[in-house]
Order: sequence, then C-alpha cells, then structure tokens
Amino acid sequence: MNRPENDRGSVSVAAVGPGDTRAERSVPVVGHRIESRDLFVATREIIITHGTDAYRLRLTAQNKLILTK
Repeated sequence: MNRPENDRGSVSVAAVGPGDTRAERSVPVVGHRIESRDLFVATREIIITHGTDAYRLRLTAQNKLILTK
C-alpha cells in the first residue's frame, strides 16, 4: 500500500537490550520514514527480524549506525 509522504502512522516495537522490559511502544512513521532517535530512545541496540534471520542495528559512540547479521 503506497501512502503519501505526509501520511502519518505508527509501528509497535518491543524493547531489546540492557534494561529490556519487553514492553511494546509506538514509533511514529511519516510516509516511509522512521527517525532513528525514535528507535533508540531507551537503548543503543535493536534487533530486526527478517524471515528467520535476525539483524542487530547498533548506535555507536560516534552516532553512526551499524547493521550486522
């Protein structure tokens, strides 16, 4: 489904990492864009699952993103 750039929505994500409480939270989505600061509110690492594979997205001390399998 294609949505206009100004269309707003949200996705639910579960916390992963130190202090993980397994609580879901909502992350705003504008068009096809999610702000990284909304993903890394309480942690510096998230796990993204794609089929049966898991990928780790980390925020470095230099404020860079690293995606590893």
